[in-house]
Amino acid sequence: MTRPDLVHPRYALFDAGELPPDLPVCDHYAGVEARMRKSLELQADLGPAFDVTLDIEDGAPVGGEVEHAHLVAELLLGPANHFDRVGVRLPASTHPAFGEVARVIVQRTGARAAYLMLPKVDSLSELQAAADEIDRLSQQAGLARRIPLHAMVETHGGLREVEALAAHPRVESLSFGLMDFVSAHRGAIPQSAMSAQGQFEHPLVVRAKLAIAAACHGRAKVPSHCVVTEFKDTDALQAAAERACRQLGYTRMWSIHPDQIRPIIDAFSPSAAEVDQAIEIINAARAANWAPIRHGHRGREQLHDRASYRYFWHVLQRAHRTSFAGGPQLPAEVRLEFFGS
Repeated sequence: MTRPDLVHPRYALFDAGELPPDLPVCDHYAGVEARMRKSLELQADLGPAFDVTLDIEDGAPVGGEVEHAHLVAELLLGPANHFDRVGVRLPASTHPAFGEVARVIVQRTGARAAYLMLPKVDSLSELQAAADEIDRLSQQAGLARRIPLHAMVETHGGLREVEALAAHPRVESLSFGLMDFVSAHRGAIPQSAMSAQGQFEHPLVVRAKLAIAAACHGRAKVPSHCVVTEFKDTDALQAAAERACRQLGYTRMWSIHPDQIRPIIDAFSPSAAEVDQAIEIINAARAANWAPIRHGHRGREQLHDRASYRYFWHVLQRAHRTSFAGGPQLPAEVRLEFFGS
């Protein structure tokens, strides 16, 4: 019997810890009750091609954070959560209500919450303190799991320590907080840098995006791109999502309106031609026991080895993540062989 580590790309091509968490390419935020319910309904229809983050930080009325946390818990535990791909954004760890909100969310939803998002993380010590509190509450609740953590880099301090934040073992993903980051420059960065196009042109903003993406890839974590506020301008959103994916190396992006979900998934999906090529190369490589191969038409052949095999495996993973919502469909035998469904 052939050893699985000689057959499956996940084992044959990567060492332990080299692959990032397998997260959907879109992270959809909602904080108002009607929009949270609508988001869960949409996820039920489209499938787990996107996560839903129920937002307490911006969704709760001032002073009503704990009450909002109970509402979020009810929705997350309700019948509309079909895939257990629903997370929660907590208030900042420096917020007076953080401890009580964290207690409600961890004790009520800790067994099912896909992740907890920590906003405005300003330093490694701040991240560690929040993680310690969440783990303490989890232990009190008798949870058998450690809830995955996502963190937002949106301050000068967070950007200074982005490598350390990405290296933290409790973190799955880092997100860029565009609006707060621009505001933190006290007017030195113009408002245009918050726009769909301008955020890809201002050097300080681009520098921050690249630093986050590079730190995440260096630590096998998922970099998540910031929002586009022009939610009715589909062309602008599509262009921004494609640049985030193709130029800046992001593998996930925020949505703040239901109309943004499909364009983001489309932008982060490989093309049908890319998927076909990846299937051909991975199958040929596996048949050669992962030795180097030649691939292509006569006169235009290219050499491929384990380095490029890793790239093409990531293409197949992206195709699988996005196929639920209309991305390129993998053949049934490929899905069954590599992804078990």
